[in-house]
Amino acid sequence: MNGAHTLLDTLVAAGIEVCFANPGTSEMHLVTAIGKTDAVRPILCLFEGVVTGAADGYARMSGKPAITLLHLAPGYANGMANLHNASKAHTAIVNIVGDHAVWHHQYNAPLTSDVPGHARLQSEWVRVSASAEDLALAGAEAVQAARSGAGHIATLIVPANHAWEPAERSYDRLQPEPLATVPEASIAAAAAALTNGKRTAIVVGGGALREGPLTLAGRIAAGCNATLLCETFPVRVERGAGRVPFARIPYFAEQAIEFLKDFEQMILIGTQQPVAFFAYPGVASLLAPPDCAMLTLADVHDDIGAALDELAKRVAAPADCPRQPRVAPTLVDGELTPGAIGDVISARLPENAIVSDEGITCGLELFLRTQGAAPHDWLAITGGSIGQGLPVSFGASVACPSRKVVAFQADGSAMYTVQALWSMAREKSDVTVVLLNNSSYAILNVELMRLKAGDPNPKTLSMLDLGNPVIDWVSLARGMDVHATQVRTVREFDEAFSAAMATPGPHLIEVMVVQNVGAGFKR
Repeated sequence: MNGAHTLLDTLVAAGIEVCFANPGTSEMHLVTAIGKTDAVRPILCLFEGVVTGAADGYARMSGKPAITLLHLAPGYANGMANLHNASKAHTAIVNIVGDHAVWHHQYNAPLTSDVPGHARLQSEWVRVSASAEDLALAGAEAVQAARSGAGHIATLIVPANHAWEPAERSYDRLQPEPLATVPEASIAAAAAALTNGKRTAIVVGGGALREGPLTLAGRIAAGCNATLLCETFPVRVERGAGRVPFARIPYFAEQAIEFLKDFEQMILIGTQQPVAFFAYPGVASLLAPPDCAMLTLADVHDDIGAALDELAKRVAAPADCPRQPRVAPTLVDGELTPGAIGDVISARLPENAIVSDEGITCGLELFLRTQGAAPHDWLAITGGSIGQGLPVSFGASVACPSRKVVAFQADGSAMYTVQALWSMAREKSDVTVVLLNNSSYAILNVELMRLKAGDPNPKTLSMLDLGNPVIDWVSLARGMDVHATQVRTVREFDEAFSAAMATPGPHLIEVMVVQNVGAGFKR
């Protein structure tokens, strides 16, 4: 036995079943240990951003962490962007990062760097094993930290010699910290606010967007004449026909300020008060009115379900609340606008599907158009770091292999983690990528107008244009053994999407989008 084997035995005892990996030389003993067990499924990814994004999607849908296997600080750094998104989602992830053998650091080899310093940027818990014998205990503590509360990122750094040196003891699972109990005073304050006659928004996020808690929130809103709102970028929301409807706070600050202007108080559940995604000249950062009172019923790491259940009793909420009806849109052939794309998805999405949304400019319209689709889960880009959509959809398919996964994917952000297509093909993942191609960083054209940065010239616009050269998405996907096709009309998209929903395995549909990216905004 060596440290790598005792660590792996401990991780298995703690419930780890999947390892998303992009290993290097320092991790070879860990790779060998994984290869000698049937208890952990190793999944190779060709870029660390795919590793970390897939671990995020896996945990969002399975409710438990995977491990990532990363190579020193540069490997961790390549995964940072999607770890940022995961940290904003409060996702449970255990990073295993190999490092040089302890005595090798003194020689300043090319890959020598501050691995703990890198890891602390996104990780709630960071530890370097002290010895081969300590490695297994450190692994147990990492899983414990990751699974505490709603979820955390835990990073265990493994000097190479600790993996290969002799070790004997593995550890059983360590119990994580449970969700915190919401204080009685917070429930009483929320109950009082709901009966004071003021215009009230109940703003839900985090675990409050699962069907059970969301139903409780809907009942409370219905009984107290409050408006149920969803945070702009939800971690995971269970929505669609038969589920509780809500309004999503708009992304654009100007629209959100107008949307929220009449509320006198907000009750926050699993989320923070609404803030603008960026700062803009002359636009407020806080989106609610300045005199709007903010009350927090439950934080993201609190027992949200129990708090809502108690609050529902306090305000004598009705036994049920309005439900979203099934909407079957009429499909009319023509150009592929975001609305038309959303209508096709809404009409053809199978029940219990999972949608990963990195549609960027198109995603806002797609969300509205699919609210009456068959019941499904929706995963948003929580931290705004693009390149999430393909890996998260891949990880979700690993967690839920019997469910259809649809990735609404903008073309620009898809190039950040295009390697995910290779892993989808390798694992035969049932993911359909709806690649929204407008050959532009279209959202940045909107932001250019909103920030009043001056009249753009051709050189300026060239930094937002993806059309020179044109990216051949069908060839890219086919080159990684993903079935791919390009569509230009509603009829063609309906046929291609329907076929993908009826056929298992990875598909990519390149949708040539017609869009006025500046609609609704003036310089």
